[in-house]
Amino acid sequence: MYSKHAALEKNSILMLIFVVITISIGGIIEIVPLFRMETTIEPVKGIRPYTPLELAGQNVYIREGCYGCHSQQIRALRDEVERYGHYSLAAESMYDHPFQWGSKRTGPDLARVGGKYSDEWHVQHMINPQSLVPESIMPSYPHLSRRVLNLADIGDDLIALRAVGVPYTDEMISSATQDAYAQASQDSDYLDGLFERYGEKVVARNFDGETHTSEMDALVAYLQVLGTMAELQDYKHDGSKRSGQ
Repeated sequence: MYSKHAALEKNSILMLIFVVITISIGGIIEIVPLFRMETTIEPVKGIRPYTPLELAGQNVYIREGCYGCHSQQIRALRDEVERYGHYSLAAESMYDHPFQWGSKRTGPDLARVGGKYSDEWHVQHMINPQSLVPESIMPSYPHLSRRVLNLADIGDDLIALRAVGVPYTDEMISSATQDAYAQASQDSDYLDGLFERYGEKVVARNFDGETHTSEMDALVAYLQVLGTMAELQDYKHDGSKRSGQ
């Protein structure tokens, strides 16, 4: 047995062939089962597609390059869980196209920023970050409050996302603009339809306090929903499900 192994080690070409074969077998064993599964993401209760207003806010977040300084991925490490909250679950970003995991943290992780601060705090933080966090090097974004939110094409965004697997219905698409304005203005005439399509947990209010629906409204709506959808009481910090789940 040892003599055969020695012959393999002395022949570099033969060794290379066996290494390639071994890696190929291991790769096939790991990869092929994934193609036989309907989804590789474990479903989590509470996860839903973004509302049109939240989606418009994500568009603003991406346009302004917020992902360059803020991640949305809490790793399963004790110090991160202690600081930011429950580690991120794959299902929480399953409807993000593109995902916003980020690659660095000049500022804090935002995966669970939803509900952590008031709307007023977020608005002031965007207008003048240093007024709330003196050591912050974040630039200010006062223009977001002045810019009227363009929702004319938000339905097209939903159509594009449905093409890559986000379960937006025809009704959601046709009502996209109406739902966005209803969520930002808390218009009671249309809120029932919004809740019916996206669930009763959707937060509807004037997020920035302005009379017009602004880009700040959309961005704050997006920030306030981050990390709030998943029913995390079903999960322990060690990654296992609680008994009875």
